[in-house]
Amino acid sequence: MPDPITVTIKLFAIYQEAYGLPEVQWQFPAGATVGAVRDRALSDHPQLEPWRDRTRLGLNLQFVVEETPLHDGDEVVLIPPVSGG
Repeated sequence: MPDPITVTIKLFAIYQEAYGLPEVQWQFPAGATVGAVRDRALSDHPQLEPWRDRTRLGLNLQFVVEETPLHDGDEVVLIPPVSGG
């Protein structure tokens, strides 16, 4: 069985409020996808579920789709919609 991978997750807006931290590090099994990061955040904080389909996913400074595979040392960004004006 392959070793787990460690990724850094940068949290913004409502995600940062939920965790009380600007970033966290999590381990995932080899072969996990960027979508697994979002799913774990929603599992940890079910109140974030309304943002599931509106959260942009970033991987190493590029927007990606949830099926994008993760690699050890990657940096994932969860970007919910933000209001401004």
